[in-house]
Amino acid sequence: QVQLVESGGGSVQPGGSLRLSCTARGNTRSRLCMGWIRQAPGKEREGVACINDARSITDYVTSVKGRFTIIQDTAENTVYLQMNNLQPEDTAIYYCAADTPPCLNWASETIRFPYRGQGTQVTVSS
Repeated sequence: QVQLVESGGGSVQPGGSLRLSCTARGNTRSRLCMGWIRQAPGKEREGVACINDARSITDYVTSVKGRFTIIQDTAENTVYLQMNNLQPEDTAIYYCAADTPPCLNWASETIRFPYRGQGTQVTVSS
């Protein structure tokens, strides 16, 4: 079994930045495919970003490209989501997600990853 532990999140003004972190613990004998999902009030869950197990491929939903970046930590199964130039439409609960490889390296596929964190709130408002 794999547990995902998230931290980060909070409230910022438009244009601000936040960094989310996610560490996979438990049965993690090898690198996992990891990513982030978000769900805004009244909206469907959306795959935001993902990185493959080799940490060589990343993918992002169009709305965050150029603003969000997945960053690999020195620890194998710890990744960060650096979010810059945040906008009110980014307000949502963000969940870390993971799957054992092989994985489809598309951000949209993260909603199907079997492992998910508890979620952390990101609020962007003035």
